[in-house]
Amino acid sequence: MNPAFKIAWRYFRGKKSAQAINIISWISIVAIAVSSAAMVILFSVFNGLEGTVKDMYAAFYPEIKVSSVKGKFFQVSDAQKNEISKISGIRHAAYSIEDMVLFEGNKEQKVGTLKGVDDAWFDVCGLDTFMIDGKATWENSGGYTPSLIGLGVEAALGIDINNAFSGVKVFYPKAGASITENPEEVMNNIVVKPKGTFKIQVEFDDQYVLVPLNAAQYLFNKVNQISSVEIKLNSQKDEDAVKEGLEKIFGSKVNIENRFEQNKTFFMIMHGEKWAVYVILLMVLLIAAFNMIGSLSMVVLEKKNDIVILRSMGADKNMIRAVFLYEGILQAIVGGIIGIVFGSLVCLSQMYFGWFPLPEGFIIDSYPVSLQITDIMLVLANTAVVGFLAAWYPSLKAARQAVFVRED
Repeated sequence: MNPAFKIAWRYFRGKKSAQAINIISWISIVAIAVSSAAMVILFSVFNGLEGTVKDMYAAFYPEIKVSSVKGKFFQVSDAQKNEISKISGIRHAAYSIEDMVLFEGNKEQKVGTLKGVDDAWFDVCGLDTFMIDGKATWENSGGYTPSLIGLGVEAALGIDINNAFSGVKVFYPKAGASITENPEEVMNNIVVKPKGTFKIQVEFDDQYVLVPLNAAQYLFNKVNQISSVEIKLNSQKDEDAVKEGLEKIFGSKVNIENRFEQNKTFFMIMHGEKWAVYVILLMVLLIAAFNMIGSLSMVVLEKKNDIVILRSMGADKNMIRAVFLYEGILQAIVGGIIGIVFGSLVCLSQMYFGWFPLPEGFIIDSYPVSLQITDIMLVLANTAVVGFLAAWYPSLKAARQAVFVRED
């Protein structure tokens, strides 16, 4: 064992002659423990919220999305579809088309988004986890045009999906039609029957109605055209290879975006909030380190005779400085470990027991947490660095004091 570390460990474990030094030292350790626990808990909460939001956004923001550079719609030939199916790394590829429409329900109207999707789309998006009534599938439609409707749209139109006679009329402007008094003359329309309701979040629930792809293409008068190819990957590691394969198929006529790129501003804000909280807690940790500077300075004064003896035995300035550097790092790491253990226990108990519930109306019952080893390692590294910085001045003072005492 390193002699300097061994001496620092004995100093750390040993009882100080002055009770005030013991108290100040443990105050420093507790302050670091509280800051470390807060970091672990808040990081885990942010991770949980980020994961939950990503899962919610996954329904309408696929892992990879191909969309037209110019205009809303573009055409994908059978040959291109065949080439897409051969790209290694793609688990499912779905085709969809969407645009703004006018919905008319039970004597109520609402402007929203109609999205036509094929059967594979449900494998890409995982909408089934957000269904509160009905199933996310086009199977067993019973000869009518089925639809899945957002909870907000359902409420706005006064629709009851359990009523066999409930239906939604969807209007879409005809291309090049002139304005007349009769809306029927300038609008294409279809009637769809809601067979399920989904609840994700207001952004989607108040806006979207899903129908089969061919029904939306008929309404938009865009047969054989789509607005996006939506892809689910085998693994996140396949993203670059899949993008490269898609670029070879479509060239520069399309945008190829991952989930982050589709909603860049939102995800940047989420990451920014997490690191903003991290900076604030790091400042708290640095403030806690001032107690360590005081306690270590008092330890240096208390161990003045020990320093003289060590110098007389041949210890140089670097060793004396190392002793008190190790002492500060030990205090910080012990406080950090205590805080990490406590914070981890709080997070694990929340994961398994849900002690802290969310208000009614959310799709989950309690605050989500996700404990990650990278966050724990970051907190532990922060405490070690803070301990090193806090011990730097007292260790320099100890080394200089040794020289001064020896000269006397």
